[in-house]
Amino acid sequence: MNLDDFSDLIERPDSGTRRDAEERRERLVVPPGALGRLDELGEWLSAAQGSVPVKAVRQPRVVLFAGDHGVAGLDVSGRPAGGAYELVRAVLDGGSPVAVLARRAGVPVRIVDAGLDCDPELLPDEVVRHRVRRGSGRIDIENALTAEEAERAVRLGMAIADEEADSGTDLIVLGDLSVGGTTPASTLIAALCGTDASVVTGRGGAGIDDLAWMRKCAAIRDALRRARPVLGDQLELLATVGGADLAAMTGFLLQSAVRRMPVILDGVVSAACALVGQRAAFRAPDWWLAGQLSGEPGQAKALDRMALTPVLDQGVTVGEGAGALLALPLVQAAAALAAELPERESAEESVKAEESAAG
Repeated sequence: MNLDDFSDLIERPDSGTRRDAEERRERLVVPPGALGRLDELGEWLSAAQGSVPVKAVRQPRVVLFAGDHGVAGLDVSGRPAGGAYELVRAVLDGGSPVAVLARRAGVPVRIVDAGLDCDPELLPDEVVRHRVRRGSGRIDIENALTAEEAERAVRLGMAIADEEADSGTDLIVLGDLSVGGTTPASTLIAALCGTDASVVTGRGGAGIDDLAWMRKCAAIRDALRRARPVLGDQLELLATVGGADLAAMTGFLLQSAVRRMPVILDGVVSAACALVGQRAAFRAPDWWLAGQLSGEPGQAKALDRMALTPVLDQGVTVGEGAGALLALPLVQAAAALAAELPERESAEESVKAEESAAG
């Protein structure tokens, strides 16, 4: 497998449709610019759908890729190593932020276990049946995955994207359920942007103290030394310093773009996978929307590199796709306004209306 092959498979959203959507916007009764960024969101969705006027988002879905990371054993996370199972369990039981928000919005949630470090019998079969391996390697001293596992994980993500597209899903909210995941994500971003560890090291969704931050920074620095020699091969890069969940998310993002299925990104993990995807296929980011700014410096770096501007900046650091899900109502509102606001009458139509009224 060569991820560069996606470059030939992914086309940009239809530019002609986008121009038509922009022209229609100019004719609406509300003056251009009065709706702020909602205009841009409606035009982005219209181009992704290839439809003017834009169609309503009727079948959105939250997709969360889950995994544990060996580097969490260095105490670089606010959660215990191997604890991603608890995050998955909380979503399934309905007690996590993303579960509450999804329930409120009426959006189904799908969890894909790509690399949890727990007994499979603890979770439903529809969650664990895709698992690539149990946990990912400690990236500061060893590869996260073997080459075969990395390819399996990418193909898993591709298969999930195909399943969603085939089932009629018309918009994806993408997130992760991981412990230690922000460390490989930050490593990928630093490697692809050519920056130092300190520039991308944040405090994660659960928050860490200064000592843990220094350990995390050191781990990313050591992982970067291992990442730089393999920058020319995205699949090898994911095997070296990624993880099963990150590789699966990358495959998911790329195949979603192939299938013309728009995706809202959440935090630093999805941003890192998107950045790997951009390196493989430069047109792919046109199919993605940055849902929120999480406060992680690595995420900001990645989004800047992809020229993606977050929809929201509410300081949501919890992860799990929650911040991206908060952006979904704005996208739906933008679609409704673009589709349902009436157009202004032309001068000719106004004259005819006046003559009809007079006669």
